[in-house]
Amino acid sequence: MITTLATEVANTTAAAGASAGSLIGGLIGYLLVAFALVGVFKKADEPIWQAFVPIWNTIVLIKISGKPIWWVILLLIPIVNIVVWVIVLHGLSTSFGHGAGFTAGLFFLSIIFLYILGYDSKPYEGATGGEPVRGYATA
Repeated sequence: MITTLATEVANTTAAAGASAGSLIGGLIGYLLVAFALVGVFKKADEPIWQAFVPIWNTIVLIKISGKPIWWVILLLIPIVNIVVWVIVLHGLSTSFGHGAGFTAGLFFLSIIFLYILGYDSKPYEGATGGEPVRGYATA
């Protein structure tokens, strides 16, 4: 009886510790990506608060890359979302004067390449080849 109680307490404590660790790890990962996006948004003259809002930050990235807003819907379709995301990343890469190799880096090592994109010396050149996108908050 005492052994069973001690085992239950140990299991509960381990579960609580794992939950707290997951929460802290997730928060750290979220903040790493958000601060990388802060640099990208600052260069593109977008308000930096948008980097901290989930889903909206993806919409702003689509805007910066010069793609239309309705592409958000395409990101909800399995398999199609991978192709669309690569195209958005390529638009983002070319908006800052980089090429296809940088796009591959953004796809495979996103956080590192977002920091490079946001904090290197290359300025935001604007989206090329895309139609003007309207309907975004700019203030």
